[in-house]
Amino acid sequence: MNSKIKDLCKLLRYDVITSTTAAGSGHPTTCLSAIELMGTLFFKGFFHFDPDHHESILNDRIIFSKGHAAPLLYALYHAAGLISQDDILSLRKFDSVFEGHPTPRFKYVDVSTGSLGQGLSIGVGMALGIKTKIQMSNVKIKREPKVWVLIGDSEIAEGQVWEAMEIASHYKLNNLVAILDVNRLGQRGETMLGWDLKTYEKRAQAFGWETIVIKDGHDIEEIKNAYHHVDERPTTNAKPTMIIAKTIKGKGVSFLENKDNWHGKPVPKDRLEEALKELSKVNLKVRGTVTKPKLVKGLELRVLGKTQNSQPSTINYKPGAMVATREAYGDALVTLGEKNPNLVVLDAETSNSTYADKFKNNFPERYFEMYIAEQNMISVALGFSKLGFIPFISSFAAFLTRSFDQIRMAQYSNGNVKICGSHAGVSIGSDGPSQMALEDISMMRSILESTVFYPSDAVSAYNLVYQSMSTSSLTYIRTTREKTPILYSSQEKFTVGGSKILKQSKNDDAVIFTAGITVHESLKAYEELKKEGINVCVVDLYSIKPIDSLTIHNLVGTGRDLSLPKINNVIVVEDHYPYGGLGEAVMSQIKDLTSKISFTHLAVNKIPRSGTPEELLAYEKINAAAIVKICKGVLQYAPTSLKKTVTAKEQLTA
Repeated sequence: MNSKIKDLCKLLRYDVITSTTAAGSGHPTTCLSAIELMGTLFFKGFFHFDPDHHESILNDRIIFSKGHAAPLLYALYHAAGLISQDDILSLRKFDSVFEGHPTPRFKYVDVSTGSLGQGLSIGVGMALGIKTKIQMSNVKIKREPKVWVLIGDSEIAEGQVWEAMEIASHYKLNNLVAILDVNRLGQRGETMLGWDLKTYEKRAQAFGWETIVIKDGHDIEEIKNAYHHVDERPTTNAKPTMIIAKTIKGKGVSFLENKDNWHGKPVPKDRLEEALKELSKVNLKVRGTVTKPKLVKGLELRVLGKTQNSQPSTINYKPGAMVATREAYGDALVTLGEKNPNLVVLDAETSNSTYADKFKNNFPERYFEMYIAEQNMISVALGFSKLGFIPFISSFAAFLTRSFDQIRMAQYSNGNVKICGSHAGVSIGSDGPSQMALEDISMMRSILESTVFYPSDAVSAYNLVYQSMSTSSLTYIRTTREKTPILYSSQEKFTVGGSKILKQSKNDDAVIFTAGITVHESLKAYEELKKEGINVCVVDLYSIKPIDSLTIHNLVGTGRDLSLPKINNVIVVEDHYPYGGLGEAVMSQIKDLTSKISFTHLAVNKIPRSGTPEELLAYEKINAAAIVKICKGVLQYAPTSLKKTVTAKEQLTA
């Protein structure tokens, strides 16, 4: 009865061994331990997937959280007749989509994995997305698509796995199935629990999961029974499931089986024949069939409808009124949510501070509380995005820095995720340095194709939330705790890569580039300098990435717009550490002019402390008084006949 599955498992082993040996690298032993688990899942009718419509919401999803088992994933699609033997043997080659760890370059892969511990969180997002889609469609469905996540026993030491487990239980994700491959050996020896299946089971149950223990993870009949149990559970069982299987690392090749120090090492070419001989009569032509999901009218496609990203609805913030940019973020979510049924919002138990609760109050079915687990939140949002949703996620900006790896990995999955970091900079005041994001712009700028916005008032914040819908990649919106004056009219337009020249004359002595909270300090400084006959240009660089290089070049040095005055004194002011923020973004545009201009960078140069916003801005010398002093110093000590780059410290102590 199981003879074909056994033949398919031999083929899977053959493909794993030959492809990794041909590549000269890879992780065959971690693949070999999961052969029967995955072969039975794919080819005995438990995994439902239509390769001709691989983006369909009706498909099950498969995530290899232990991404180094990628050769097994590719072997499964070869055994299903969807890729060729030549494809398998192109593993890890430069021009191949079959990379060392899975990426969406291979069309049947949804997300990149390989940074361990993230796959289950992504699975949570997909499982929630499936349930949300079905709920929104009002379509009755007999079999809810499942999300299957293969997890390695080494990676379960990652705290994010347990973040995912608690939130999956909270949301009653009975369409989420984790398969824990307990092969005992990690990269450098035994894992924390080895083959202690009982402890794994108790821990999973303590997190609210149903558990199924497979004592022999290579016994096809036992594996089938476990999967049957998952399929036959009543829909009233609202728990996610963890299948805990004892396996042998390197199974099928005696000199690899349960042997340490083989992790990440292929079978040497001089031992390949010896290894393949142990597989005994591999049928290279055998192919398995993957069960296709039954079509359900109204649930065929992944895409949930067109995104409406036109100009935002007018919101009437009164000129001069005091409104925090974080509040405008919440206002924009509500109006966007009315137009976009595929918009979802996630927050890390800060929604009454980020104002994401405005969306929650209007669209509770599309709001998901992620609690204080920011790493999990990022990956859950990624899972949502791969089902056609556009997730907006928010927390205090300082706490988002702990999830940089998850953000980094999301870019390799083409994740269309929007992130709002609130309470940024020293201007938050008395909470102290642990709450002050001073590295976040640097972090988000470093993502290759990210967009970074830092609005200065509620109008710009509201508009830039809308603009983030027009980007197809990771977008970061930095918002401020303090209420700030409205600067712009409700008709003002903002663009990706744009800026606003707030003050300018025909005889400006210096240009101040700034963003966010320090825009207001720069405007105060402008008024003080004007009284003394000093003219400065003030530019709100609300789009930090991409930055408005045209305006910068037109204002500084030999710009292209001959109608504008050329300014040789450049000052950048920002509420951020000096590394990787706005200052370096501006400098990257004018680095070829440094011998001709004076460049001064005002940023947070001392470890901050508790205090009022005014005290802290003054302490870090990024307030209006410091800007005035710097401007005077620049004009006195950097005459136009001899320009040089000077630091803020040099100017302030001059």
